[in-house]
Amino acid sequence: MRINLLLGLAVGALLLTGCSSSTQLSAGGERVTFADQQPGSECQLLGNVTGSQSNWLSGAGGESSALRGAANDLRNRAAAMGGNVIYGATSPTHNLLSAFAPLDSEMSGQVYKCP
Repeated sequence: MRINLLLGLAVGALLLTGCSSSTQLSAGGERVTFADQQPGSECQLLGNVTGSQSNWLSGAGGESSALRGAANDLRNRAAAMGGNVIYGATSPTHNLLSAFAPLDSEMSGQVYKCP
C-alpha cells in the first residue's frame, strides 16, 4: 500500500511538471522570424498556422510567459511547414473568463518561405 501511494505521488509530480513547462524552440523554430511588413513577391505563402501554450497548470507564469510559449509553438509549427518568416502574428484578446481560469494562449500568423 505504501509503495503504491509513493508511486502515485511520483507519477502525479511528473505529470504536473510536464504540464507546467513552456514550449521550447526547436532548432528549426530558432530560424523563423516575425515580420512587421508583408514579405515581397520573392517569398512564397505557405499558409496560416496557430501556436498555443496550455496555461492550465502553468498559469502562475503570467501572460507574457504564456504568450512566449505560444510564439515558440507558432515558430516551431512554421518551421515544420518549411517556412522561415511569420507575418501578421496576432493573439486573441483575453476575456473575463481568462481572469479567473487559466485558458490556453494562442498566436496565429501567415507563414512564408523566403530566400
